[in-house]
Amino acid sequence: MSRGPVLIDLEESNAAQPELAPAIADDHPGGGTAAMEKVAAVAAKRPSPLVRWFWAVAVSLLAFVVSLAAWDYVTGLLERSPLLGAIATGLIGLLILILAVIGLRELAAFGRLRKLDRIQSDAVDALASDDLGKARRVVADVEALYANRDDTRWGRQAFKERQLDVLDADGLLGLVESTILAPLDVRAQREVEAAARQVATVTAVVPLALADVFTALTANLRMIRRIAEIYGGRSGTLGSWRLTRSVLSHLVATGAVAVGDDLISSVAGGGVLSKVSRRFGEGVVNGALTARVGVAAMEVCRPIAFQQARRPSVSGLVGRALTGLFAKTSAR
Repeated sequence: MSRGPVLIDLEESNAAQPELAPAIADDHPGGGTAAMEKVAAVAAKRPSPLVRWFWAVAVSLLAFVVSLAAWDYVTGLLERSPLLGAIATGLIGLLILILAVIGLRELAAFGRLRKLDRIQSDAVDALASDDLGKARRVVADVEALYANRDDTRWGRQAFKERQLDVLDADGLLGLVESTILAPLDVRAQREVEAAARQVATVTAVVPLALADVFTALTANLRMIRRIAEIYGGRSGTLGSWRLTRSVLSHLVATGAVAVGDDLISSVAGGGVLSKVSRRFGEGVVNGALTARVGVAAMEVCRPIAFQQARRPSVSGLVGRALTGLFAKTSAR
């Protein structure tokens, strides 16, 4: 029969040390994956042929039913009231005209994207073969691409003044980079920084579930579209989606969107913000991944791949974006 509490002495080696206990995993909804990883995985995933056939048949059937219903409605209305039937016919004709204009714009957008792809391919061939003639044709295509752009007028003029002094393909394309494309690179980097700042801020401040995923998706779509416009590849709705899928597919295929690599770990895992707040750490991660998507979009949309010009650094973009953000925050 016990007369008091039983005390058990623990050895020093087995004593509990709370400060050495591992941190409790505090993953956000969705399995601990950063929002940008989810966005990239969803956007880069190609649908199966069965799914594509399903949507093609469903859209065709829907268009057939709608057009047949409109035809029956207009013909019936013409029988009852010729005036009202004529008004309905005019409105439907106007709608068809608007849809045709939208379709032409989408085709023109795909044509601009294909033109950028062709210029990039020709530039790669010119550099690989060191062919000055091919390089000059690439230069002519680039000048034609920006012929009506006021923001490239100074660069095109500077290029014309110096191009006769360059007698090799590498130097000629490098001159295009330093004169015509350099101002566009600066504008594209500003777009990347703005998108990274927005995604990082929403992730850190807004506690709502899936808010970071929605913000990352919309901010990245807008960023990719604006980068394409800067480099002359203005894209429509379908063109923007194709461009976005090509950018994110490249990132997923190369593993460049993984959170666990050295760059993201060094930026977020060991940063002061991630130790103070998990949400701030996630914000830095999503901002860094957004910047990485932006750099990939620059490489996809740029008429000439980065050769002599320095490729933008993801860590530098994130640093400038978040430095401005925290400077404003601390000033309040």
